[in-house]
Amino acid sequence: MTTQVDLERLFNKYRYDANIVIKSKTWFQQQVTLMTNRRVNERLLFKEQKLTSKIIPGKLYMFYYDPKTKDKLPYYDTFPLVFPYDALNDGFIGLNMHYLPYWHRIQLMTRLMKFASNTTLDTNTKIRYSWSLIAGVSRFKVAESCIKRYLSSHVESQFIEVPANDWHTAMMLPVERFHKSNKNAIWGDSISL
Repeated sequence: MTTQVDLERLFNKYRYDANIVIKSKTWFQQQVTLMTNRRVNERLLFKEQKLTSKIIPGKLYMFYYDPKTKDKLPYYDTFPLVFPYDALNDGFIGLNMHYLPYWHRIQLMTRLMKFASNTTLDTNTKIRYSWSLIAGVSRFKVAESCIKRYLSSHVESQFIEVPANDWHTAMMLPVERFHKSNKNAIWGDSISL
């Protein structure tokens, strides 16, 4: 099982590794191209990426989103990175990891890995948790700022399922697309709860 020490060691090992930075940037550029150029056959362009129109709670997804109540929100993310935990008739609820600074994402992910269906990080791996399971537990307090509800009618792309063995890479990518505020102010709000 992946532990916090393992993830910290991995984070510190690759923090300044140019090859990892290049790999992360390349992967991100592929995702952006994939989602912005909708006229191209996405499946042929990026055979390794799993595109889907449905989510499975406990997996990790990226997608474009246009919030219904964006005029009322103090800020929002139009390219969320979400671990859904509750499927609803009109959408889903999940943890958008972008609302946390990178180090806090790794810490939260490490804690969530305690609920992983397996430790192999393969295609069957998912996080089996519910908000009732982690709500109020001090080690998950930082997750409160990540809880977001998404309406299916406002999802503007297919979902990119991030493979479990790439979760750590996806956590470190600077792909958040915040509006109405900058990420440092948003992260400050998130960790001050």
